[in-house]
Amino acid sequence: MKKSVLIIALFLSLAVISCKNDDGVSCTTCSSAETSDFQVCEEKDGNASVNGQNTGTPYDTYVSGLESAGANCGG
Repeated sequence: MKKSVLIIALFLSLAVISCKNDDGVSCTTCSSAETSDFQVCEEKDGNASVNGQNTGTPYDTYVSGLESAGANCGG
């Protein structure tokens, strides 16, 4: 019985820890001939931010627009 409780507690702890990575902000570096390198981040709400400022535009839309304008984002 004690082993079962320990295994369940361990499993739940790992599940909670692994979900914490999903809460973070992910960023990519973009560059273009007109600007120095800059970071575009996907915020928790799904919008893009540049220099910490939320653009109010969905991340994928924002990055696609940058790439259409000639920027290279994410490698």
